[in-house]
Amino acid sequence: MRLKGKRVGFAVTGSHCTLAAVMPQLARVVAEGAQVVPILSPAVRDSDTRFGTSAFWRAEVERITGQKAIDNITAAEPIGPKKLFDLIVVAPCTGNTLAKLANGITDTAVLMAVKAQLRNLRPVVLAISTNDGLGANAVNLGRVMNMKNIYLVPFGQDDPHNKPNSLVASMDLIVDTILAALEGRQIQPVLLGPLPKGQETGG
Repeated sequence: MRLKGKRVGFAVTGSHCTLAAVMPQLARVVAEGAQVVPILSPAVRDSDTRFGTSAFWRAEVERITGQKAIDNITAAEPIGPKKLFDLIVVAPCTGNTLAKLANGITDTAVLMAVKAQLRNLRPVVLAISTNDGLGANAVNLGRVMNMKNIYLVPFGQDDPHNKPNSLVASMDLIVDTILAALEGRQIQPVLLGPLPKGQETGG
């Protein structure tokens, strides 16, 4: 129960192929004693894909956490003034979300939640999953890594030969990254070698 008494916002964005790998980690955060509220991006809230319907993923995160999901900007806005969370996780964090965060764009519930959390100088943990992490989004990854109060779940190339620009976080390190972030530390090493096959990315 290493997170007992902690309030965690757990934001999920549209790397749909990675959602199945994230759900057990969401359950681990709950099992560690945290009070967890899910936050959905529009891509997760509205999109049915070959990896599952929007209704399925909403039901899954609400079942695991026992909390109704925040799924729009208006509902996310009070996170800042009410200081609702000790920490926010974004897992998976797509390249789209990463780019908007790096450039100050706030047009989803997830981005509003992150903006509100950073306003309060409180930690945000990102678990990236993007096909262009070493391509067009490399500059945004660099910017975000240099932002105060943002911590990265260790990541690496998931398929360096077939998708050399693709990066994905090691989702099983989410809890360890949270614990370090709550102490103001970036877990190390943050750059990993090639990840096991099967951890596909999207975004």
